[in-house]
Amino acid sequence: MASFKKSFESLKGTTHSAAKGVTDTAVQAAQEAVQQVADSSKETANTATQEAGRQTQAAIGKAADRATDTIKVIGQRLETK
Repeated sequence: MASFKKSFESLKGTTHSAAKGVTDTAVQAAQEAVQQVADSSKETANTATQEAGRQTQAAIGKAADRATDTIKVIGQRLETK
């Protein structure tokens, strides 16, 4: 009976260790997945911010070009009067 109890306790300890290992591995995998999502989100936000900056600069450049053209036209009209 003592031998059976000792074997049972040993099995119980082994099972507990295995379960803890599986749990630890699952927690680590979940943490890594969350970190990857966070990194990906950060990367996406940075890319979107950079693209918005490029588009804003392009719009400012076009507006400046139009303003320059308009000033030139107004200057030419004033010269002919």
